[in-house]
Amino acid sequence: MPDTLTTTEELEAPPAPTMFRFPDEATGLAALAAAGLRFMDEDGNQQFITASHTHSLDVIGTITRGGEWDEEGNVITPPETLDGWHLNYQGELPDGWENYTVTPEKPVRIFL
Repeated sequence: MPDTLTTTEELEAPPAPTMFRFPDEATGLAALAAAGLRFMDEDGNQQFITASHTHSLDVIGTITRGGEWDEEGNVITPPETLDGWHLNYQGELPDGWENYTVTPEKPVRIFL
């Protein structure tokens, strides 16, 4: 048996990760469900299929920036809530998602 595996086919690079901003959580969750990436388990808990051999999914949700709290956790200055409901995805784009792609100047979270 050979020490290395050889093939006559070249491997394709995966699609670049894409960042998405849906207008709200309900729209984002509906898009995930339509793509087969969201389901409810037997206990009624929401679950996401975050990885497979064809995709990677990073559900971010609502993004906030800044804010200040005291030692007891009381809000001194509330954080700024950014518009939309966010996720990162790598793989072939599900139908209809192209309308929600964004390219932020300073992403909050990225795939490495």
